[in-house]
Amino acid sequence: MIVYGASLSPFVRKVRLLLAEKGLDYTLQIIAPRNQPEWFYDISPLGRIPGFKDGDFALADSSVIAQYIEEQYPQTTALYGQNAADRARIRWLEKYADYELAPDATFGVFVNRALNPTMGKPCDEDTVQRALSERLPRHFDYLEKTLAGQPFFVGNQLSVADLAIGCQLINLAHAGEAVDAARWPNLADLYARLCQRDSVQAVVPAEREMLAKLLERAKTSH
Repeated sequence: MIVYGASLSPFVRKVRLLLAEKGLDYTLQIIAPRNQPEWFYDISPLGRIPGFKDGDFALADSSVIAQYIEEQYPQTTALYGQNAADRARIRWLEKYADYELAPDATFGVFVNRALNPTMGKPCDEDTVQRALSERLPRHFDYLEKTLAGQPFFVGNQLSVADLAIGCQLINLAHAGEAVDAARWPNLADLYARLCQRDSVQAVVPAEREMLAKLLERAKTSH
């Protein structure tokens, strides 16, 4: 299996964490999100990352890829629940992470605070502050209520819902922000426990190191 994309993408990271939690081997082939080679469009027609191949079978979209892996390798740890109701709830929360959290956590905060400086671009701090003060708190309120003191979002076991939401919180952390444990204790506790998992430890420290190197390179080149 090959995952195509950039490691700092939360969507690429979600697929990588899922594969790690399932104990499946893969290769990461770096594809920059704004500098895709022409052949990549045969895998991902919209040019978005991640792309994915399992042998000759190619797919795009992190949720579609994740669900394919879940169904194609049923002998591995189930990450989409044990029944129809749990699977529906997990897919909803995955969608919530990708379409509601991502515009603020990743594209609002992370891109401005962490990624733009590595490319010599300015940080739009107004956008960052609007995301942090106006938009993300409402999302965190909902997620805190959904957790309701449970160890994971669905079925008392790790699922793609936890991984997808965790990937957005990781990008916030890369941007120097954290979930307020006093205001959202359940969500902060979930994130802390996710960060201790072997799957996350295998990728996140390397991401921090990469960001630091990119930032240092940007500073010396300007």
